[in-house]
Amino acid sequence: MIGVLSPKEALKKADEAGFDLVKVSPDAKPPVCKILDYGKFKYEQTRREKENKKNQKTVNIKEIRTSVRVQDHDLQVKAKNAIKFLKAGDRVKVSVRFRGREMAYMDKGKELLLKFASMVEEVGMIEKQPKIEGRNYVMFLQSK
Repeated sequence: MIGVLSPKEALKKADEAGFDLVKVSPDAKPPVCKILDYGKFKYEQTRREKENKKNQKTVNIKEIRTSVRVQDHDLQVKAKNAIKFLKAGDRVKVSVRFRGREMAYMDKGKELLLKFASMVEEVGMIEKQPKIEGRNYVMFLQSK
């Protein structure tokens, strides 16, 4: 801790020490600078970023599509896949597609999605309630 210095004085002190003057926090009043080796500083910063990236877990969104006229067994197979995705830690987007005259049965789409959610309720829960997006009814599930 040297204290508050003018920029010229700080540069002079850095040159005398044989190091660089690095602005650590330029937004602060007054700006905070350090006298250090800039190459080493950049190297350690990239190493820290790489380490943080390695420890970070990405969450993928897997989509399961179906139609209103799906049979029970097909729905069970899709539910089994959704359980597998949820156990892996992914979010699941379940969408029911309406084609042509099926648009008259939008309420059946919501019932189907709620039935699907009850099939996977031991592993996952509803993140976003079913809602209409164009010709699709969409619902998001996440693991418990």
